[in-house]
Amino acid sequence: MLAGSGRSPVGYEFRLIIPFPGPVLRQTDLPPLSQLVKRVDAAADGTASGDTFATGYASVDKWLGGGIRRGDLVLIGGEVGVGKSALALAMALRMAQAGINSAFFTGEMSVERVMERVLAIEGRSKIDDIRRGALDEFARAAVGATAVRLRDGAPIIEVVPPGGIDTFRDAVRRTLDLQVAFVDPVQALVLGARDHAEELAVAVRALKALAVDAGVALVATVDLPGLPAMRPDPRPALGDFGALGAAKQAADVVLGIYREEMANPGTGVEGATELLVLKNRNGVTGYVDLYFYKQWLRFEDMLDPDQ
Repeated sequence: MLAGSGRSPVGYEFRLIIPFPGPVLRQTDLPPLSQLVKRVDAAADGTASGDTFATGYASVDKWLGGGIRRGDLVLIGGEVGVGKSALALAMALRMAQAGINSAFFTGEMSVERVMERVLAIEGRSKIDDIRRGALDEFARAAVGATAVRLRDGAPIIEVVPPGGIDTFRDAVRRTLDLQVAFVDPVQALVLGARDHAEELAVAVRALKALAVDAGVALVATVDLPGLPAMRPDPRPALGDFGALGAAKQAADVVLGIYREEMANPGTGVEGATELLVLKNRNGVTGYVDLYFYKQWLRFEDMLDPDQ
């Protein structure tokens, strides 16, 4: 504070004390619990939470409390050909169109091949027709409209950089304002320098650490080859994700894709898909009904289709 003294005109001595202004309490100075309460109140008023990103599938978002969150590691697993890449790419597309900064890192295709899938998914066109240029007038118009619509609303698409988790970590960190990153599949981060399961476990734990440190949501697909064909329930289980238990321990959300037409050919409804919520650190587990259009590589929400 500041202090001064003097004498009044009538002879009384006075002392002037001017205190310094106290510290200004900024929003970032609020205790963590107070910040959380403010966020809860904002959500109750209809304000979107800044740490939660909707997947674009209403039924999935309902199970996950509105979507996936910053700092979360989400794993999507299933057998080869079940549609893991297609679902992850569709989520990235829907997020980007909703204004969420997303990036899709592919370890199985070139960027051009991924873009072919984008046109097939969003344009509802057969990918073989796109490759061969054999589109009818209606399909050509749909693909063209898709390209225009996604010009300013598509996710970043890159190939997984060589060098394993270290170079992938660098790629995520240098992507400005990134909110959600997809890697397809997590096995692309395994270098093969030592035991596969051990390297996979290291990669899964590193992805979780990266999600927390970088403040992003990370979604990774996981190949689940060699699921026991004769077990009573052929659906993916949490233990099938392997990685020496790292998937069960480190992931916040674990999703499994099950299509009965693949497990038991000739039975079930073609395209009918169960998306199993096998682990949900912040909520309940269960399953969501989706439908898979094989000719378009497109998943639809059975309760909220044609989004």
